[in-house]
This record gives sequence, C-alpha cells and structure tokens, in this order.
Amino acid sequence: MLANVKSCAVVGLDGVVVDVEVDVRSGLPAVVIVGLPDAAVQESRERVQSAIKNAGLPYPRNRIIVNLAPASIRKAGPLYDLPIAVGILITMGAITPESLDGAMIAGELSLDGSLRHISGVLPIADLARREGFTRLYVPEMDAPEAALIPSLEVIPVASLADLHAHLTGLSPIPPLEAPETVFIPAIGQTDFREIKGQEHVKRALEVAAAGGHNMLMTGVPGSGKTLMARALPGILPRMTLEEALEVTRIYSIADQLPADEPLIRARPFRAPHHTISHAGLVGGGNWPQPGEISLAHRGVLFLDELPEFGSRVLETMRQPIEDKLVTISRAQGTLTFPASFQLVAAMNPCPCGYLGSPVRACTCNHGMVTRYQKRISGPLLDRIDIHVEVPFVNFEKLGDERLGEPSEDIRLRVEAARQRQLERLAEDGLLNNADMGVEQVRKYCPLDAASKSVLESAMRQLRLTARGYHRVLKLSRTIADLDGEQAISPAHLAEALQYRAKSAE
Repeated sequence: MLANVKSCAVVGLDGVVVDVEVDVRSGLPAVVIVGLPDAAVQESRERVQSAIKNAGLPYPRNRIIVNLAPASIRKAGPLYDLPIAVGILITMGAITPESLDGAMIAGELSLDGSLRHISGVLPIADLARREGFTRLYVPEMDAPEAALIPSLEVIPVASLADLHAHLTGLSPIPPLEAPETVFIPAIGQTDFREIKGQEHVKRALEVAAAGGHNMLMTGVPGSGKTLMARALPGILPRMTLEEALEVTRIYSIADQLPADEPLIRARPFRAPHHTISHAGLVGGGNWPQPGEISLAHRGVLFLDELPEFGSRVLETMRQPIEDKLVTISRAQGTLTFPASFQLVAAMNPCPCGYLGSPVRACTCNHGMVTRYQKRISGPLLDRIDIHVEVPFVNFEKLGDERLGEPSEDIRLRVEAARQRQLERLAEDGLLNNADMGVEQVRKYCPLDAASKSVLESAMRQLRLTARGYHRVLKLSRTIADLDGEQAISPAHLAEALQYRAKSAE
C-alpha cells in the first residue's frame, strides 16, 4: 500500500510543501529514504522504528521505501520523523488516509514515541495556511508558535500514541487557541534618566531612534558609549504585529526563540563581539542560516569597538545597510534574508583610546592614529547618518543626584515622530525617514530660501557628497518630525549638520 503524507521543507525563510511518500513492499526488512535527505533525515529510520514499536503500534517486517518529493529540494533536520511514522502506520492500516485530509505534519520523534522541539515552525504554519491546509500537527511545545498564524487549526501533539488515538477518534486532541498578542516596548539595560550628563549624545540617540538612522559614537574609554547604546532599546517604538511576525520567523529559523515566548514582542538588540566571523555577522554556512544582521531585523545592531572588526566583515555590511537585504550564494542555490536594522557603533579615537582625554595622556603617534581610524572605510562611514563625539564625564555631573528625563517620556516623542512618518510615507510603502530614497527626499524635504542657503554653505565647507546631501535632508526631516513641524527650518538643518563627520566626506 502506498501512503502520502504532507509535510514541509524550510528554504531560507520560506516553506515548500513536501510529499512524504511511503511504500511497503516484499523484501528483506530495510528502510530506504530518497529525495535529497541530509544525515539527520537518514537517521530517522532508527528513530521512527523505535518510536512506533515503543508506542505499541504495528511496524512492517518488509522493505520500506520513503520518497521525499520534490527531490530537487534539500531536506534537512528531523522534522520528517512524524510524517514518515504516520505514513508507515497508514500502510499498516492503523490510520486511514481520510483522517489526514487537509492536514500537514511535522515533528521529531524520541525513541519512546514522544515528540521533541523542532525549529522553523512559524514558516511551516504560514505555508500551510497559504497552501490551503486547514490543520497542522506539530509537537506540543511548538504549537503556541504555530498558533500565531490565523485561520489555521493547530493540533499540539505530545506523542505518536496520542496522535494515533486522535486520528482514530479514540481520544481527540483539542486545537490550540492563538496566544494573546500584547506588545511591550523593548527594555533597555539602563534608563536614560540614570545617565549623567551627555545631553548632546542622548539627543542624538533620540533623533536616531525617531528616524531609524545609523549612528557612530566616538569617545575615550569610560565615557558611557556602551551604556547609552544599551539604553537605546528603551526609547524605540513598539513593534507592530507584522514586524513581530517578521522577526519571529527569523528567530524560528535560527532556533533562537525563547522556550516560553512564541512571539518576539520587543525590538531585537544584537551586540556581537568584534571577533565574530563573516558568516556569523552576515549569515552563511554550508546551508545558509541568518546572521547577526538578520537577527537584528527591525531592531538595533550594536558594534562596539568598530575598528577592531575585520575589514572584510565591515565592508560586506555596506550592501545590507543600503538594500535592507542580505543575499548569500552557495553552490546549492541563493538565499535572501531581511536585514532592515539600525546600526549603532562605538569606537575609541585612537588605539590606546585616550586621544583628547583630559585625565590621561595619549601614547599613540600620528601615524598610529591615522591607521587606526582608516580601518573604517569612507564609503561605510558615509552610510552612517549621525556621528557624535562622546565627551569625558566630570565629577560634578556624576555626583549630581538629580535624575534626567526617563526613557518612557523620550519613547513617547519617538513614537509620535514615527507615526508622522508612517502617515506621510504610507503610499511609498516605507516605515521611517532613513528608508527614504531620492524621490521621497525630493517630495517630502522641500526647503525654503533660508534653508537652501544654509545647506549650500554647508556643502562647500563640509564637502558633502551626493549621498551626504540626501542624508542631511533625511536627518533634518526627522528632527522636524520630533518637533512636530511640517516644514524643515534652518534650525533643523543646523542640528542635522552637527551630526556629520567631516572626515567622512
């Protein structure tokens, strides 16, 4: 008897329907799996056999052929254990094929027949809904993640024996209800009110958060660069449901979803160490997986000690910063992962870190400083909208007991500015000012005569490139949005120009 069970293969961030065909024929007992399976799929032979026998269900003493179609798509991971076992039970008459009409199945089996966690459940559930399936059978611990997809009946399965009892009508398993989707703002490690001094830097962080702009902080060790960067999530706006599902899909594929949290509700904050590899940052591997820049999608990627990162690693970030996507090519094919992140970086002014410090003399000569700063290329610096110097904090400010403005108040202003941008950019399909192209800058950033005069003077003095010119306008538009102004004024342009680095032009 031939059985056909529907399952799924995850390719990049998308799913592909896989037909798990099981045929039992006369011959010496053996299990043959074809259809481009990897080692984990091949090992399912032993897991499936032990799981079926330990669940007290019949197992054939014949030759079993398992075909995973289409054969042109690589099958990876243990998620085919459960559909293979169900296919074998259908050939044995223990389950009727009609009981699986409109159903998709995925799950890893233990030797005792219980089900284990699998990765990529959200893309599987999304595919099932898009392809017209009405039910999805997944491991019990993964069911809350699958239930995030609407209009799909998710059946949480604890073991193979429970699934058999459900399909035969002996003990039906009730479908899982969708979890409540309540969004919370990201929690920064430090509230802005606890940061002493640095008003200019805190204002720059507010502008960066309001418009989604990239930012570079330069200052001596101990000036608070890392502290303020880690406080940034506390002023970022709440994610929408669409953004949350995008981020959750990436974390599901990377198998980094918290066990008790099926939906990523707060914006990601990723801070990889400078020793990270190229593949770790942008993604890669024999079968590409998302890297840190994709895990920071819709959130913040913080690169501390920026010049210490490898030059090849930094240069590969130029394309994702512009295109909001990262494309990874391998012999097996090409995959594209989203990478719409906000870059926040920090660096010292020189190798020893104390160039310009009022408390310690710098030990670097001019050549060492130049070589250190040139580790970051001009094209990469030109893609960073905000450059800000972080000064040393003196005792008077550190000893001041007064608290600053709390992160919650700043976040409300940021959310109001983002809402103005959403309304203005809705017809262009953009989310914030940093995403604007040349057409949108021309349309939404008109200047009066006084503002044009300010910008013209700045272009001559700062030697602004064409990219720098447009980035100043986008930054000015964000500052005007924070002030609730419809038009860009000379004051907005002046503040935006303060954030430009002369060495980057």
